[in-house]
Amino acid sequence: MTTQHTSSYYAASANDTRLRPALTGHESADVCVIGAGFTGLSSALHLAQKGYRVRVLEANRIGFGASGRNGGQIVHSYSRDLDFIEQHYGSDTARAMGQMAFEGGRVIRDFVARYDIQCDLKDGGIFAACTDKQMRELEAKKRLWEAHGHEQLELLDETGIRGRVGTNRYVGGLIDHSGGHFHPLNLVLGEAAALESLGGVIYEDSAVERVEEGDKVRLHTANGSVTADFVVVAGNAYLGGLIPQLASRSMPCGTQVITTEPLSPETQRSLLPRDNCVEDCNYLLDYFRLSGDGRLIYGGGVTYGARDPSRIEDLIRPNMLKTFPELQGVKVDYAWTGNFLLTLMRLPQFGRIGSNIYYAQGYSGHGIASTHLAGRLISEAISGQAERFDVFAGLPQMPFPGGRMFRVPLTAMGAWFYSLRDRLGI
Repeated sequence: MTTQHTSSYYAASANDTRLRPALTGHESADVCVIGAGFTGLSSALHLAQKGYRVRVLEANRIGFGASGRNGGQIVHSYSRDLDFIEQHYGSDTARAMGQMAFEGGRVIRDFVARYDIQCDLKDGGIFAACTDKQMRELEAKKRLWEAHGHEQLELLDETGIRGRVGTNRYVGGLIDHSGGHFHPLNLVLGEAAALESLGGVIYEDSAVERVEEGDKVRLHTANGSVTADFVVVAGNAYLGGLIPQLASRSMPCGTQVITTEPLSPETQRSLLPRDNCVEDCNYLLDYFRLSGDGRLIYGGGVTYGARDPSRIEDLIRPNMLKTFPELQGVKVDYAWTGNFLLTLMRLPQFGRIGSNIYYAQGYSGHGIASTHLAGRLISEAISGQAERFDVFAGLPQMPFPGGRMFRVPLTAMGAWFYSLRDRLGI
């Protein structure tokens, strides 16, 4: 049975609707990748560029998970920023991670330019402050990022942000001119086509059912198998229980997105005059941008444990109208949810199982740039240059306290507390 994409705006406007075949029979490869999302395809594409024979096994469709459903914003650094990393893991780790914190966005732009990927890539990402406290935090973020060599930042006062976001909801902001936004499903489909142009092969509807470890790893699907020298595990929130030790260290969470009908050019200019993307600074944040065909894409909210809300529009539309009251009465054409993978420390988890199975997961809602960095680092490690990969692999990977039974309610309680702080402005 062929699995279809979720009923999103991205799926409805995808450039490539080809179906790849399922794996049948046995094949061999230098590297086999589990998962055709950003982590998997960045790894595969970097490895194919180095001359490796690559096979990719995707349980559903290319970009079926978070990579094809997200807000489409290039946001640098990590879900925990570099000051947190220094405080908890030391200055050497923070310095090393700081040197890589802005690299993922460059990987994306390199792929888009090199392979002529049509994904409506546009420049400029704004962090919007709802309170004076958040504005002070953005001023500190600017100093922090500049201390790590990132100079493409500009503070926006209340007048400045209103020139870029047509709402009185924000007291100021910070624009990262090297940030930006794009159609995520078209990016991941473009990366898939680029991999295929280099001889890589992608199998869809080919869920891995069993991993047989050894000097060569054998991956078994329902109707075939692949033997490889190296394996990359890149299922992230959609990996399920295939690798039990990875599942215990993370928790799938859902976020929701709606997309309006096409807006008039005048309305588009009134909402986002410079066509930047925006995310606010609340713990449970809102994020929004214009699509290539002039729709407003607006997302936010979190459901812990990846439960789909029954009425996505009912959750997100009130936030959209709080930001842009003039959109009252505008029709919502698409509403969907997608899962990201949360870790206890909200930092990505990289590592090895044995000597030849590599994994990267748990970007905690901050994965678009980090997944592309992860693919580069995995390719370096497999090629024998593991120093940068090992910076991430050296971070502690703690399970959620209380195991599976308690991780959802405990995390939801923590989110409620931080959301209350946001509402009270403290």
